[in-house]
Amino acid sequence: MLQKIGLVLLAIALVGCSSTSTTTNSGRYSMRHDKAPDRPVDVSHVKDAVPKVEPKSRGGNKSPYTVFGKQYWVMNSSLGYNETGTASWYGKKFHGHKTSNGEIYDMYKMSAAHKSLPIPTYLKVTNLANNRQVIVRVNDRGPFHGNRIIDLSYAAASKLDILKHGTGNVRLEAIDPRAWQTSGAVVAAPEPTANIAGRYLQVGAYSNRDSAEYVESQLRPLLPELAVLIRPTTTNDRTLYRVQIGPLKSDTSLMDLTQKVEQMGHKTPRLVDFP
Repeated sequence: MLQKIGLVLLAIALVGCSSTSTTTNSGRYSMRHDKAPDRPVDVSHVKDAVPKVEPKSRGGNKSPYTVFGKQYWVMNSSLGYNETGTASWYGKKFHGHKTSNGEIYDMYKMSAAHKSLPIPTYLKVTNLANNRQVIVRVNDRGPFHGNRIIDLSYAAASKLDILKHGTGNVRLEAIDPRAWQTSGAVVAAPEPTANIAGRYLQVGAYSNRDSAEYVESQLRPLLPELAVLIRPTTTNDRTLYRVQIGPLKSDTSLMDLTQKVEQMGHKTPRLVDFP
């Protein structure tokens, strides 16, 4: 019995984001449903998170971990991470409660929750509808429903102008703190990387984003010289998440790369051209 209770408490601690607002009870929170502050708050004075070199948090980086019966894997590194998808936000329900790494969630600071990036990670977040940008520090896990790729703090969502819609289409780019401190504006993987024409080795196509993220997290540490990308493709209302390596360089040994991928259990890699 004590073991079961411990597992339940661990799952609750890992969630710590707006995905829990869809459940039927408030658990450790005083509110059942998440919401914004009672009155609109001007957060224009809130500054972006400032990237700095930090060790991985002792809490929140267990891999794999399970929430609501589903397993998730934490990436070994955020370097090169670049993804486009749906952002949501979380607010008053979680304000003042612990995040997954044990810090206290402050909805008026520039923070975020992510399912698989190491904690902490600094991200540049761009709202693709208006090109507004913020820098946030990931210190929490989530969101755990739908295809949302990040939960932003109230302040970050407000500055990106996605509060009124609840969600927004964003681009996430991991920041390398060491490079940032040197130049003041260096992102680990510039957005154009995902759109460079060339040949790619496609490892697989997955109907579930979490499966694609797991494969990507496996490949990235083993292939530091190449980008590992997740490309969502929607056809007839069905979305597939294609994991691709590339663009391949002229000196890339396709045989060696294919063998390395197959040894990891991916038996059907194939060459594809982009665009």
